[in-house]
Amino acid sequence: MVSIGQLALISMMSHLFFIYLTWRVMISLNIEPFVRKGHVKEAKVLLVLLTIAIGTGASHFFLDILRWSQDLLFFFN
Repeated sequence: MVSIGQLALISMMSHLFFIYLTWRVMISLNIEPFVRKGHVKEAKVLLVLLTIAIGTGASHFFLDILRWSQDLLFFFN
């Protein structure tokens, strides 16, 4: 069984990894046609917020699958 400290470290690393991965994908998208002139700063803030939301969502999904697969051991005992 994983201790609370190990779970916290795994969760933080997972969140950071998925946020980084999402950021790399988001900056590769061409959003220039959707941004009005003079609103570049707002578009960058939107990209950061979307990156955090999508990255943490993906991380939660990954961590849930990990936890559920560990809990399956209790189902078969």
